[in-house]
Amino acid sequence: MKAKYIVAGVVIVAFIVFGAISFMQNNIAYVSAKVAEQTNRTVQVKGSWVKDMKTFYDPQTNTFHFYMMDDQKTVIPVVLAGAKPNNFEIANDVVAKGRFEDGVFKASEVLTKCPSKYQSKTGPQASAQNGSTSYN
Repeated sequence: MKAKYIVAGVVIVAFIVFGAISFMQNNIAYVSAKVAEQTNRTVQVKGSWVKDMKTFYDPQTNTFHFYMMDDQKTVIPVVLAGAKPNNFEIANDVVAKGRFEDGVFKASEVLTKCPSKYQSKTGPQASAQNGSTSYN
């Protein structure tokens, strides 16, 4: 009977350890571009696409190259492993997940935040002036 309790305890401890390791791997911090350059960990950098700088897709290496500016106005080159994300051209914000290597932010994933189709195209003041009410 005691062997059953010991085996059950070992299984429970193994699940707790596995859950903690999974959580730590998926818990990726948001940092600025400067902090991302200094760390050796996988991080997330939030910013916007710099449309004036060179952007291209390289089909031979299956990589998408672009520049992004973080919230502190630091511009970094980004190389995404894969094709250009959907809605990239109309995105308000971009979040790149990866790490710096050889002076380039090598992203494993890029998320885009597009304008909401429910937002007013004329702004909140215009809708208040014409008598309409907006609930967000």
